[in-house]
Amino acid sequence: MSSGNFSVASKVKLPNGTLMPQIQLGLYMMSGREVKAAVRFTLGAGYRGFDSAQMYRNEREAGQAIRDFISSADNTGALTREDIFYTSKLASNSTSYQTVRQSIKQSVRACGLGYIDLFLLHSPYGGREARMTSWRAVEDAIKDGEIKAGGVSNYGVRHIEELMGATPTVAPVVNQIEVHPFNTQTHIRAVCAKHGIIVQAYAPLARAMRMRDQTILDLSSKYSCTPAQLLIRWSLQHGLVPLPKSVTPKRILENANIGGFEISEVDMGEMDALDEKLVTDWDPTEAP
Repeated sequence: MSSGNFSVASKVKLPNGTLMPQIQLGLYMMSGREVKAAVRFTLGAGYRGFDSAQMYRNEREAGQAIRDFISSADNTGALTREDIFYTSKLASNSTSYQTVRQSIKQSVRACGLGYIDLFLLHSPYGGREARMTSWRAVEDAIKDGEIKAGGVSNYGVRHIEELMGATPTVAPVVNQIEVHPFNTQTHIRAVCAKHGIIVQAYAPLARAMRMRDQTILDLSSKYSCTPAQLLIRWSLQHGLVPLPKSVTPKRILENANIGGFEISEVDMGEMDALDEKLVTDWDPTEAP
């Protein structure tokens, strides 16, 4: 369990040696207009990581917003492309290697950033052959410099063991799954830890479905923080990389302001005990 003075400047080291921001902005279900405004604001507020996907249909706007900020007068810190960590994801696994390679190339073109820092297989759907073929395409995209690192998303224990059991040329550095106190995913997190895979937590705020939970309210009051700040801090202290999503400037700032308190071991245990296997969107982790 991690502790420390977390902030938007905090980073974790991926197995390939790359440093990845430990708090990133999730771009799920944001329109192109919302993405442009949110990315620009969050860059000014100190965020350096952005999580997009082919299925989000906002890769172009996310990349444009990053490029526009870098070249603008608002870039008082002289940020360059290399200071930004941009993630996208493959919409559909395929048994056609060329289809996946072309899809990756299209994502790189769409964002206009020259390369993608982290590219994930968005789900395990499609079956074993599609998963393995798609991963081979990711490996080759890394070799060709189109992406810097590869990972997976919504992979369950069996999917992780399947991929690692095949002794891939390049191992996944990330598994992005839904994780929060109401769905702690301990088994998946354990197998990822065994293989040195970092867990990114999407929906770390449980999509606001449990903000009025009494335990969350009591602990928020105890630590003089918002429920969202408490949930993000829980993720960080578990060594996760949370991807909170917001288009509201006030909440974007609040979500990053989690360095002023530390949840005690006892209270972390109390939050862990809230697990009810809550799924707020989809759950492909048991896919065949």
